[in-house]
Amino acid sequence: MKENTHPAYGPVLFVDSSTGTNFLIGSTLRSDLTETFEGKEYPLVRVPVSSASHPFYTKSTSLMDTEGRIDKFTKKYERKREQSKADQEKQEEAKKAQLKPKKK
Repeated sequence: MKENTHPAYGPVLFVDSSTGTNFLIGSTLRSDLTETFEGKEYPLVRVPVSSASHPFYTKSTSLMDTEGRIDKFTKKYERKREQSKADQEKQEEAKKAQLKPKKK
């Protein structure tokens, strides 16, 4: 069998960024960040959602959004809604201008 064809497998510390829960799991992922857990230093990988924070596993109805994706989505479509309202107002003003009788 060829040597050095597979990445190194070892313990990696995963941290849920929304709850702060630590998971020590064997993985081939590597990171420049390290953290001490139970007296030993491990490579650190941050994850936005895990079983500790996902609504399916926690039986909660709301999702903790730590990265602002929901806010970003609502802001994006809020701007579009405001823009379409402004466009409608311009169209109504143009119609009113056309309906006004011209002065002689």
